Amino acid sequence: MAAENSSVTEFILAGLTYQPGLQIPLFLLFLGFYMVTVVGNLGLITLIGLNSHLHIPMYFFLFNLSLIDFSFSTAIIPKMLMSFVSRKNIISFTGCMTQLFFFCFFIFSESFILSAMAYDRYVAICNPLLYTVTMSPQVCLLLLLGVYGMGVFGAVAHTGNIVFLTFGADNLVNHYVSDILPLLELSCNGSYINVLVIFIVVTIGIGVPIVAIFISYGFILSSILCISSAESRSKAFSTCSSHIIAVSLFFGSGAFMYLKRPSILPLDQGKVSSLFYTIVVPMFNPLIYSLRNKDVKLALKRTFSGISFS
Repeated sequence: MAAENSSVTEFILAGLTYQPGLQIPLFLLFLGFYMVTVVGNLGLITLIGLNSHLHIPMYFFLFNLSLIDFSFSTAIIPKMLMSFVSRKNIISFTGCMTQLFFFCFFIFSESFILSAMAYDRYVAICNPLLYTVTMSPQVCLLLLLGVYGMGVFGAVAHTGNIVFLTFGADNLVNHYVSDILPLLELSCNGSYINVLVIFIVVTIGIGVPIVAIFISYGFILSSILCISSAESRSKAFSTCSSHIIAVSLFFGSGAFMYLKRPSILPLDQGKVSSLFYTIVVPMFNPLIYSLRNKDVKLALKRTFSGISFS
């Protein structure tokens, strides 16, 4: 692949920082983050799988969100950790494009799974009597196929946009992951068209889910304000609070990184910003949904009680 369009057969990932004194502390910090992410997301996946009362659309989507977050972190953090303990964190051209593909796939999938979860909350609050009919297993499966279909679209569009560029002798990627903007900056023949493609695809990946989420929450807010009981309004708001926090963290950090011109946000600052949606969000999502969710906490107690009894 590399021989056809480039003299580069491998890249060097610069990592997060060049300061030697920070390498080991950062390695331990991000190793801890990764362990919390793995335990949290796999724990939530196991919990939902083992408890039949969680086999409803809301937790079906949460199951897939945890699966995406676990896979997303696994595609990024182990290679990132290498940059803290090795002199050169080398990645082959094919490996770089593969990481870029999965990086984009999981970002797009997370964007659209969050919008599917917003639609689920809209149906549950605005049309509770028709919830089981509207959110049937067939509908949930179609929504999930749409989520992963958009993931494939984003990954193919971005990877195809980068893979045919020409790369010269300079093969140092100023990032800890094979991200789009650092690779475009490194290329010899990147043009306005490439930047435009990135902007359009990112706008679809962020803009469409955000619009869907805002519309869903517009209807949700309207329905909640029509509820006369203060207790019922509080309960309705609480069912959405975890999702709103997750949406704000993910889309806020992603939009800040990609919907600004590089001149406004230099790549060195962009590396720090990208930590939020690549590492912090996947780590916090299972904590947000477990600590603020009565059903999950009840399922956790039942599971541990069953283990203790056995």
